[in-house]
Amino acid sequence: MYQFYMDGALLPIAPSKLEMKIKNQNKTINLINDGEVNILKVPGLTEIKFETLLPNQEYAFTTFEGGFQPPSFFLEKFEKLKIDLKPFEFMVVREAGGEILFDTVMKVSLEDYTIKEDAKENNDVIVVINLLQYRDYGTKTLKITSSSKGNTKKKATVTKTRPSSKATSKSYTVKKGDNLWNICKSKLNDPTKCWEVAKKNNIKNPNLIYPGQVIKFD
Repeated sequence: MYQFYMDGALLPIAPSKLEMKIKNQNKTINLINDGEVNILKVPGLTEIKFETLLPNQEYAFTTFEGGFQPPSFFLEKFEKLKIDLKPFEFMVVREAGGEILFDTVMKVSLEDYTIKEDAKENNDVIVVINLLQYRDYGTKTLKITSSSKGNTKKKATVTKTRPSSKATSKSYTVKKGDNLWNICKSKLNDPTKCWEVAKKNNIKNPNLIYPGQVIKFD
């Protein structure tokens, strides 16, 4: 069983295929005495492609968190992810027998998507999505100060984005429509901690929580 999440939103029907292109940026050159050699570079960004069906009605094989949502709900979300100029979390959960096999959690950007419609398909919508891995980076600034003797001192600093330091409550009571991914995103500023929190609370499947359940964070 597969479950696909984009920015915490569960796709109602898991795509039947997932294509991930793991890229590298190595470069080969020819040396006079040693022939061709490979210069190893920092890995490139992973490209992700899949096709998903957005149903216009609730089928027996669909899964909606918080109740049925039409294709327009997801299309509006995709458009917002594309134009917001912010990376978001992409997650694929793979299950068998109620146990998590392994998962893919990656910060990505929505590069483009293609919408396909067919009048014969009950107004269901097919969307082809292309994602690109996002890698955090910092900016370097150079500060130059002058001493009274005319000498100069140089100091380089690196600016990095830091998570919010606001206080976090030690527990949370699950409400209808909640999922552990969004809870961790809201309370811990890091949705990928859902696996760590699930383990602390003896939750075998992070996707199976119920209203009234108390989630502890420490």
